Amino acid sequence: MWLSEFEIVLRDRVIRSGAVRIEEGRIAEVRDEPVENADMLGGGRLLLPGFIDMHGDMVEKEVEPRTGVHVPMKTGIAELDKKLASCGVTTAYAALSFIGASVTSGVLRSEEHTSAIIETIAELKDDLLVDHRIHARFEVTFTPAIAMLQRLMDAGRLHLISLMDHTPGQGQYRDVELYIARIARERGMSVADASEVVGHRMAGREGQGEVLNALQDLSARARASGIVLASHDDDTPEKVELVHGLGAVLSEFPVTLEAAQEARRLGMHTVMGAPNALRGNSYSGNLSARQAYGAGLLDMLASDYHPASILPAVLGLAELRDDGLVAAAALTSANPARALGLTDRGAIEPGLLADLVVADRRPVARVRATFRSGRMIYSDGTLTARRH
Repeated sequence: MWLSEFEIVLRDRVIRSGAVRIEEGRIAEVRDEPVENADMLGGGRLLLPGFIDMHGDMVEKEVEPRTGVHVPMKTGIAELDKKLASCGVTTAYAALSFIGASVTSGVLRSEEHTSAIIETIAELKDDLLVDHRIHARFEVTFTPAIAMLQRLMDAGRLHLISLMDHTPGQGQYRDVELYIARIARERGMSVADASEVVGHRMAGREGQGEVLNALQDLSARARASGIVLASHDDDTPEKVELVHGLGAVLSEFPVTLEAAQEARRLGMHTVMGAPNALRGNSYSGNLSARQAYGAGLLDMLASDYHPASILPAVLGLAELRDDGLVAAAALTSANPARALGLTDRGAIEPGLLADLVVADRRPVARVRATFRSGRMIYSDGTLTARRH
């Protein structure tokens, strides 16, 4: 199958009007000019590598759209699958929390509930549009989850683990007063009651020597299983150095420029949210993804909580540096593929999977079609097959 008359974003350059041939789910050929009698004509639209989203927090909200309101897991996961495909995501890491209690809602997340989500994704895998993988978000102070993580690793269910510490007073929640105000607002309680809740969480940081020993054991098991280890919300160079010593190769959502700089010095990959890059700032008042990208400290973009932000964020960042769309597109394709060990995807070049995104820049950045392994998994109807 030939796709022709597209602006094709390659690993090292952009073809202004070229063509791509797909055979048996993989890219067979790339040409610098259009071909005659192509199966699909792009009309000058962008052709990008499929988005690899290594951190998406949406699955838990799809199966529990309101607190205490559950929909059938298969329905929620299938609906999320459609949304991701429509946003250009071809590989998605479902970020599932292993934290004991939600930071904002206080809702207990049971082992049974999280296990059921993971098993349902595995059961549906062959029928889903997107390649779904599991990203375990592990709150390091919730050591009872370690046994479950080990069982999941042994069963081959985990693909990525991030180490989180959402204790107020550091990391993402360095400003304790701001955090208390947020808790009060989201839970509908008084500031005094919220202060008490936060105080209990801060007291939970005792016994960190035991936690560190448990993390060392967990990281060793992850490395032995070939599972990538990440750190979450790094706020100081000292924390980056600590997690790097534990084996983390990714720094997710660094809170400060200094932390991002230290991650780069140590050879870690940095990840920030597409909503942050699109809006130009972090909703928590932390490091701006645009600032990090301008400083050459951003390697990857993740959907975080809003996959529709990926495409416009890439196009926006492309305007900030001289390397333009080539470097910006790599944030969601070649770079995450390399960091996560996905050697069969991440670029438009012969031999790799034909994971592709067709997009328009104007009048608004919009995904028009998505291909996974050469099969169209989403179309808004504007890209049509040519009649021979």
